[in-house]
Amino acid sequence: MGKVLCFGEILLRYSMGGNFPQQQDMVAYIGGAESNVALALAKWKIPVAYCTAIPDHFLSNTIITYYQQMGVDTNTIIKSGERIGAYYLNQGADVKNAGVIYDRKHSSFSELKTLSINWEEVFEGVSWFHFTAISPALNANIAALCEEALVIATKKGIIISLDLNYREKLWKYGLEPIDVMPKLATYAHVIMGNIWAAEKMLGIAINPKLIGSGSDSDLVEHAKNTSEEILAKYPNCNTVANTFRFNEQESVKYFAVLYQQGNMYKSKTLFAAKPIDKVGTGDCFMAGLIYGILHKQERQRTVEFAARAAYQKLFIKGDATTSEAEEIEKLIHHE
Repeated sequence: MGKVLCFGEILLRYSMGGNFPQQQDMVAYIGGAESNVALALAKWKIPVAYCTAIPDHFLSNTIITYYQQMGVDTNTIIKSGERIGAYYLNQGADVKNAGVIYDRKHSSFSELKTLSINWEEVFEGVSWFHFTAISPALNANIAALCEEALVIATKKGIIISLDLNYREKLWKYGLEPIDVMPKLATYAHVIMGNIWAAEKMLGIAINPKLIGSGSDSDLVEHAKNTSEEILAKYPNCNTVANTFRFNEQESVKYFAVLYQQGNMYKSKTLFAAKPIDKVGTGDCFMAGLIYGILHKQERQRTVEFAARAAYQKLFIKGDATTSEAEEIEKLIHHE
């Protein structure tokens, strides 16, 4: 099994406690969607490397040491620029929350350009390349850099996965997601997201009748239609996954579906009472999807594992999961 390479910006997430600033209870977590995927895969004993850019100082070195301890290959991390990107979010809130504050301009990663990475070296020993729609949301240079990586990965026969993370507050450089993402999606073999992100980024229309009912069966039907349209528009793609997470007062309802070879596979619908941290659930699902595909699991087992991994993340503080693969499997079997 070759390595999975995750490409994207490392972030520091600052979360304020309920009594901030009267109590100085702001906590920092290592974050970033692609980082979360890398850390989950490493936890589950999948060979994984992380490609990002950070400054050359003691904090960066401390973070790199942490990744190494977690089992992530850090040889593809670039030392450049002067700052690590950050975002601010109240503890327990979702990154799609209107209150999220991004502080990513002039970060080391955001200042990368085409030809700044030796992809031939970075892709050495890599069989899977994962990126998300968050990176091309930063600026035109990063969008071009993503395409540069995708072209070379394709020539090398590397499997490519794309998470259609939509972050409205990041698309501020004159282009809309629909102007950028369809071109990048043409390279992907595995596309994950949800029906609303597919509309925003790939122009696949939402059917008001199906989403209006709110029933699981109608949402699954919509996901099937969306998946079929993605496969029709993007011939390289062979697998589409959609997640559904709904906040219901103090609880969360969660399920996911996987579409492959004309068949739809739905996970069990899970309910989380009083979740602790909603950040990183989608990343955890993506990692679970990669894990299942690499292990050649049956498709139903793959979607159940990925969904349960995402669900467990709701009860873990921080951006990345700490659940073992064996723990997730046991929870599935004991239901």
